[in-house]
Amino acid sequence: MKNIIKISLCAVVLVLASACAKDYMETTPESAVSPATIFSTTDNVKLAINGMCKMMTTQYLSTQGLNGEGSIKTWYGNFGNDCQRSDQAGWASLWNHTMNESVNSTYLVYPWYYYYKIIGNANQVIENIDGAEGPEAERQFYKAQALVFRAHAFTMLMQLYAYRWVDSQNGSTHGVALRLTTSANEDGTYDLALSTQAECYAQIYADLDEAISLFQQSGLNRGDEFWKPDIRVAYAVYARAALVREDWSTAAKMAPLARQGHPLMSQKQYMDGGFSDANDEWIWGVYEAEDQTIYYYSFFAYQASNASSSMQRTKPLAISKELYDQIPATDVRRNMWLEPTEAEWAACTSVNKAGSAFSKRAKEQFASKLYSTSTIFAYMQFKFLCTFLPGGGPFNIYRSAEMYLTEAEALCHLGGQDAKVQGLLNELNKNLDPAYKCTKTGAELLTEVKLYRRIDLWGEGFDWYDYKRWNEPIIRKTKAQGGSFQDAYAVTINVGDGNKWTWKIPKNETDYNKLISLE
Repeated sequence: MKNIIKISLCAVVLVLASACAKDYMETTPESAVSPATIFSTTDNVKLAINGMCKMMTTQYLSTQGLNGEGSIKTWYGNFGNDCQRSDQAGWASLWNHTMNESVNSTYLVYPWYYYYKIIGNANQVIENIDGAEGPEAERQFYKAQALVFRAHAFTMLMQLYAYRWVDSQNGSTHGVALRLTTSANEDGTYDLALSTQAECYAQIYADLDEAISLFQQSGLNRGDEFWKPDIRVAYAVYARAALVREDWSTAAKMAPLARQGHPLMSQKQYMDGGFSDANDEWIWGVYEAEDQTIYYYSFFAYQASNASSSMQRTKPLAISKELYDQIPATDVRRNMWLEPTEAEWAACTSVNKAGSAFSKRAKEQFASKLYSTSTIFAYMQFKFLCTFLPGGGPFNIYRSAEMYLTEAEALCHLGGQDAKVQGLLNELNKNLDPAYKCTKTGAELLTEVKLYRRIDLWGEGFDWYDYKRWNEPIIRKTKAQGGSFQDAYAVTINVGDGNKWTWKIPKNETDYNKLISLE
């Protein structure tokens, strides 16, 4: 697997966006090689798809931590109500969500920049694949993969840069720019207005419908290349998009299709490397090889308990005490975080740093999951482990557990299917908590689904997105208040705060694109 996606993106697929305001979102090729040459054969198109996969683990904008798909999880998804960074008050403005209206901020620009970079490359494949020399099945398969990339990118952009669906006036408020071509307008510009939310989701659905049809027609599959899209990934993106759109019937339909052939992890897999070592539960993931590492910019450099990066050695990721306390004592997932005794907790500092006795105990108990000089904090995590230093390895984007929880949540909203929802939760938890048996119904059942979504998907980049679409406030408490957040992060974020949790369109885009203006 070490050299699978070693292709340089610049050498194979056209890099379509730069950080300069003048040509931001520009779709003119930077390479001297014409699209006709790059896309002349299906073998070349396959390399272009490889390049798109590599984009998902690449450093961007010269900012540490902006590393492709991983940073979307770590910086934008994790810091809602249940995840915290121990002893890191300096980034409170980002994690308290006060930067989402700072139109010049790199952190506001990054997701827009990154996902439109993917969209631009996907558009090149979609526009040129029909003329590529090679088997028709390959043309169908690679076009389907590009359509999935584009649909995933638009889905993630909608969660950040558009209102939650409940605030969208049934889809009439603005979504994002549906840039579906690399060609200029008749006047030579690339100006493009924002489409409505309804139009954006219709396009996402259309892309996925076409992708599913093409995957089926091709008869091909991706084999063991988990980092590439296939028909199950198309269903998974469909289910996630439908959930965000509150299209419950579509979400309930697509989620079980996505998890076919992707059984849930065993208890051993879940507890020992299941989030850094690809297994059958992963529907789609990101592949990072040791000979292609981005070192301290990597995803696990910010999340792995055994990473040698300064961030993880001194400011590890931790679960909130309030969520941890809701995990049943019979659930083995409790062992994925460092629980203090009452005496150890009392002796911790205000940022949850452990005392010497607690540190010694933790380093002895979790020696295989810690770097030798790691600082110990209460409730720090051991779910994410890097496979090579300083913090590299593959990680998942979609897995079956998300699909179980998506179907369960959608069925709760559709109503009248409590028994089926109970069955989904029982199946989800049977390997991890043999004592679990769901008997709740009605509103309490939906609350139970949300709780297990928070527990099982913790740290995988869902926390903030889920609270946004649930239309529920973030309420963080300090140790003195019965929680575990340090003072800088112990805030309440109401559902209407910060432009309703919606990131503004970057000024780089509005300076270049005259059909979008700053609100």
